[in-house]
Amino acid sequence: MKIVVLDAETLGFEAEAWQSLADLGELVLYDFTAGSKEAVVEHARGATVVLSNKVPLRAETLRELPELKLISVLATGYNNVDLEAARERGIRVCNVPAYSSASVAQHTVALLLELCHQCGLHNESIQAGDWVRSRQFCYWKQAPIELTGLTVGLMGFGDIGRRVGAILHAMGARIQACVRNPRDAPDWEGFEWADREQLFATSDVVSLHCPETAENHQFVNADLLGTMKREAFMINTARGGLINEDDLAAALRSGQLAGAALDVVAVEPMREDNPLLGVPNCLLTPHIAWASEPSRRRMLQISAANIAGFLKAAPQNVVV
Repeated sequence: MKIVVLDAETLGFEAEAWQSLADLGELVLYDFTAGSKEAVVEHARGATVVLSNKVPLRAETLRELPELKLISVLATGYNNVDLEAARERGIRVCNVPAYSSASVAQHTVALLLELCHQCGLHNESIQAGDWVRSRQFCYWKQAPIELTGLTVGLMGFGDIGRRVGAILHAMGARIQACVRNPRDAPDWEGFEWADREQLFATSDVVSLHCPETAENHQFVNADLLGTMKREAFMINTARGGLINEDDLAAALRSGQLAGAALDVVAVEPMREDNPLLGVPNCLLTPHIAWASEPSRRRMLQISAANIAGFLKAAPQNVVV
């Protein structure tokens, strides 16, 4: 059985790290595969199992891969796979749920704390000699912001959202969350469920933790941003397509929003014409919230188990 990994370079591991997959069949690692149908078909031809982190597997591509029986997505999100086309062709699709929850929650809080304390900005100022020249024992480019007493609104309240909420609740913030079907509310003092409009209008921090769907694509737009407090922050470690980036850039430039911190953008790698580049009070990281080494190793372990389960006719983490 041939197993093909289309974008192994994404995980940043040496070839030996993939041994658990090599034990299951003939393993072929491609560091990078362009997103065109021709490139994907060339690399995946003859494979029974294909693993992809972000390489698109669309209907026209799947038609050219008659031997393909399993797509194991090297991620929790699977919007790079045409699920309906896979279903029609009898191709099983599995993902890797919850492998990076701790890492993403930690990164989310790190982004928020950077907005609150501007550690990087103050380090740059010190390195430029500002503290040496100061006549006071301290100074600030921006006064630190205390989270105690602030309201944090979480759009989505799965494993990652709950972890973020627990951390920020422990730091003194009041937590409210918006989900389609509220259930299993935590016992944190002051916790509330909120609808989308209430959450955006009343939160001092809004953090996105929901999947991107056709219904919520770019739902964070000028109208919704216009309801937020002018001193509020926006955090996104979910999917870039949830935000209309032109509208967010305009809100930041006008002062409608105090700051934003994003680990994801609509098109990745980021394009040079992305409207958020150079915008004041916009902190960007290159989609690394998931990428701690423990997270990546869990991903490989679960992916190998996905394939092993499929071979035993006991598939797990099944999407389709």
